[in-house]
Amino acid sequence: MNQNFDEIISRRNTHSIKWNTSPDILPMWIADMDFKTAPKIIEALQNRVAHGIFGYTETPDEFYNSIIKWWKNKHGLSLEKEWIVPITGVIPALSAAMLSLAEKGDTVLIQPPVYNHFYSTITNCGFEIAENNLIYNNGIYTIDFEDLERKAADPKAKLLIISNPHNPVGRVWTKEELLHIALICKKHHVIVLSDEIHSDLVFFFPS
Repeated sequence: MNQNFDEIISRRNTHSIKWNTSPDILPMWIADMDFKTAPKIIEALQNRVAHGIFGYTETPDEFYNSIIKWWKNKHGLSLEKEWIVPITGVIPALSAAMLSLAEKGDTVLIQPPVYNHFYSTITNCGFEIAENNLIYNNGIYTIDFEDLERKAADPKAKLLIISNPHNPVGRVWTKEELLHIALICKKHHVIVLSDEIHSDLVFFFPS
C-alpha cells in the first residue's frame, strides 16, 4: 500500500472537533490523526455506500477473524470469538465494563496524569475516584507502587484502570511493572481494566 504521509489536508471548516479553533492555535490535545485514511478502507466504505441501503446488519465472521488474526500475528495472543464484544469506543467500553463489574459507590483507581475522560466516565457511572498519581523523576514517569498497594487495600476499591501505552505521558509499562500491578490487584481482589487503544503505536516492546 502506497500512501503519502507528507500530504497536508486542511480540515478546517469540516466540523472537526480538533481543528474548530483559532487559526493561530496548533491543536495537539486529541488523538485524531491528520493522515488521509488508507485507500483500502476508503474503497470498502465507497463500495458499501454504493449499495444504497443501510438497514440493520449483523457482525460478520470476517470482523472477528480479522481481530483474532491481528492479535495472533502481532502479539502472539490467541483469542476466542466469544471473548470479543463489538463496541463503539474506549469510553463506552469502560462504562459497560465498570457497570458490569462493580456496584454504585465503589471506588475506581486511576493513575494521573491520565486521559481526562476517565474522570467523568467514572463519576457518571456512580463510582468514586481514587488517584494513584504517577511519579515524575528525571524526565520519566513511574508507578508509585506503595501508594497503589495502600489504595488497593481499601475494601471499596474494586477496579483499576490502567493506560498502556499511557496517555498522555507515553510510557509503555514493562513486564515487571505489569506483573507488580497484577500481584497487588490479585492480592486485594481489584479487577484491572486496561486501555490499550494505542498499543500498536510503539517503537519497541520493553522487556
